[in-house]
Amino acid sequence: MFITKREVGPLAANCYIIADEKTKEAAVIDPGGDGEQIAGLCKQQGFTLRYIINTHGHADHIMGNAALKAATGAELLVHAADGARLTSPELSLAAFVGLQAELIPPDRTLTDGEELPLGALRLKIIHTPGHTAGGISIAVGEALFTGDTLFNGSIGRTDFPGGSHKELIQAIKTRLFTYPEDTVVYPGHGPGTTIKAEKEGNPFVRP
Repeated sequence: MFITKREVGPLAANCYIIADEKTKEAAVIDPGGDGEQIAGLCKQQGFTLRYIINTHGHADHIMGNAALKAATGAELLVHAADGARLTSPELSLAAFVGLQAELIPPDRTLTDGEELPLGALRLKIIHTPGHTAGGISIAVGEALFTGDTLFNGSIGRTDFPGGSHKELIQAIKTRLFTYPEDTVVYPGHGPGTTIKAEKEGNPFVRP
């Protein structure tokens, strides 16, 4: 499995390209900016972009959607509970943080437990609400992409509209901490980590 990270946008969101190296099918997670450049990176690798997946509908994770979709024709996906955020400057917080870009609707919405085929890979959608009502994490192989749910030593903010601290902690403990401890965590901001490291050292979720 191919995985690469690029920090995008003024809020330095982590955008990931993942691909099946045999079939060259790829997915991009959270293109928060630089959509044309991300498309170029996929082309350089010889990848066919099949999915654009938003882990949630905040502006710093979606502002590259339109340019990337225009360049590749990939299917744009987000959880149903965050679908409306993708076209709203207010719900996406784009207006709040002063970001301007073309906002486009998803091609379809995702549900908890759904699996997206990507060559021989399977991308499992895990509903992890709390940062937003429609926040998701994505499990594939020994990797877990957690968006703004779980960070290295921290957790996502819950003080924005639709946030819930209780739901976020519950999602981390019951949905993410059930994965093997050597699972590598790829968060929406900052450096990566592992499930073991967060179980043992994250001050927000330790007993």
